[in-house]
Amino acid sequence: FLIETFGTFSIPLEYYEVFRTLGSFINGQDALLFKWAQFSVNASGKALSIEKVINEVLKSPVTERDILRSKKLYVSILKQKGNVRCVWTGRKVTTYDIDHVIPFAIWKNNDLWNLLPAQVSINNLKRAKIPSPELIQRSRELITEYWHRIDDFEPERFRKEIQVTLLGGNSFAAWEAQAIGQLQSTCEHLIAVRGFQPWNGK
Repeated sequence: FLIETFGTFSIPLEYYEVFRTLGSFINGQDALLFKWAQFSVNASGKALSIEKVINEVLKSPVTERDILRSKKLYVSILKQKGNVRCVWTGRKVTTYDIDHVIPFAIWKNNDLWNLLPAQVSINNLKRAKIPSPELIQRSRELITEYWHRIDDFEPERFRKEIQVTLLGGNSFAAWEAQAIGQLQSTCEHLIAVRGFQPWNGK
């Protein structure tokens, strides 16, 4: 909200270090919300899952339109190329889910760059896990291919979203390497500092 309303801004380094240190208590394995989810799962006799509890607690209005735009894009790709490939396996698929690369339960983000097609069974395995930097590197070629297609399909929205979240307001020239690098850094931070479970594609 702050970035979209007021543009790029900065905070004192001391504040950043505090947020970095205490972030896991706000969001991650040590978070009050996560501990509450664990308590709820145990109290239910394991009838509930941690993911289900967290999703219910964090439930907020979702703009279905954002996911629908992504689905429309991949239907278009299917018509043009005759196939869509799973972003995590590279396998050709005719039915697929739209996967939030950084899971929606962790980061309420419906940016187009964060919505990529994944084989249904693979997406079910990934769920609320964070893709490891190594997995992103292995999938780099397909991720950037999809980003280019999204850019062709809806350039104004795609460029605005990826510039704010992955490019940090930097120039759009040679953006692919910077965006992939920042995505890897973000996922590494969520795993190493915030304590979320990594996923390596298996």
